[in-house]
Order: sequence, then C-alpha cells, then structure tokens
Amino acid sequence: MKRIALDLHYLPCLEYFTVLRGVDEVFLFPEDRYTRQSYFNRTSILLANKVQTLSVPIQGRRPRIALTEVRIDAEQKWVANHLRGIQSGYGKAPFFEYFFSYFEEVLSRQETHLWALNLNLLTICLKLLRWSVKLTLVGQEGLPEDVIDLRGQIVPAGSYLDRPFYQEAAYGQNFGPNFVPNLSILDLLFCLGGAADDLLAKSQKKHEQ
Repeated sequence: MKRIALDLHYLPCLEYFTVLRGVDEVFLFPEDRYTRQSYFNRTSILLANKVQTLSVPIQGRRPRIALTEVRIDAEQKWVANHLRGIQSGYGKAPFFEYFFSYFEEVLSRQETHLWALNLNLLTICLKLLRWSVKLTLVGQEGLPEDVIDLRGQIVPAGSYLDRPFYQEAAYGQNFGPNFVPNLSILDLLFCLGGAADDLLAKSQKKHEQ
C-alpha cells in the first residue's frame, strides 16, 4: 500500500497526477500555512495563441493563515472568466462535451473558501480518471512512518525537468503542432478522455519516491 502527503492545488498539472498515479491514500493538510507563489490558486490551460494562466482571486492580505481560511474574492467575476477560457480552449476537444459539465457545476457553486473548491475539483478529477485514491485530511500530528511526504515539491519555482516526477509524453492537443507539456489536467482529460491514465503512466519518471 502506497501512501503520500501532498499539497492541494487548483486543477493540478500533469506532474501532480504522475505523483498521484498508483497511490492508495493521499494525506492533505488543511491547517498548513498559506504561502505565496504556489499552485494553490492557479493553473495553466492552452488557448489558440498562448498558454493562459487561470488564477482564483483571494481576499486581502494573508499573513500565514491556514489554507482552510483562505477566502475567495467573490467581488471579481473570475468564475465566468475561467469557464469562458476553458470553453475557448477546449470547446472543440474530443471529450469536452463529456467532461465539461462536471467542472462547470463545481466552479458555479460559488464556494467561499479555496480549500473546499480545490478539494471538490480534485475529487472530480480522480473520478474521471477512475482512480480509487483515498483522500485523508489531517491536522498537525505526525505522519505514519510509511507515508512519503512530498509537500512543497511541486511549485512554480524551478522546472519539472529538475524534479523526479514528470517527463514529457506528447499527445494530440487542440492547437498547433508544438506540444505544450505539463498543463492542467483539464487539457489531458478533454483531449484524451479515458486514455488519460495510459498517458500519465508514460509521463511518470522511473524513480523511487
């Protein structure tokens, strides 16, 4: 049985899911402190002419508050912008019509806190990948000895090339001849559908975590 501890991201990138693939249980830490420059509130999708970063706006200054206390700034029309961007990028993708409604429903709930939104989205992603990964929320107590702690490993700083998880495995994307690696899981799901798991298997670097 393989168990890991991991950060919670917003519609995570492929690197994140290469870490998750084959794992039985993931420990998530809602009481960890919020830090800037993370994937907690942003992801990347592919549009016709560029890679677009989607960021969830969050309220006010956040002096080291717990992740569960980070509130979404509802004054900004970010849900409409994100849904519009996703539709623009993937409306003609092979599996868009099968999967989009799942994400539209979660994003349209108007969650007040980013942790709850991210957890709901991750649950949907695991469902669509047909992965039976148990998500366990824990406090600041110590982890069992068999749990591999990978928190703080997948961050915007640096490159996936320098980390031991993800390697580029190309697949047919919606725009252009040049493959763009390590986008949001949305890109892979909308483009490959049920074949996403096989692609993620090819994307795993062969290493011991």
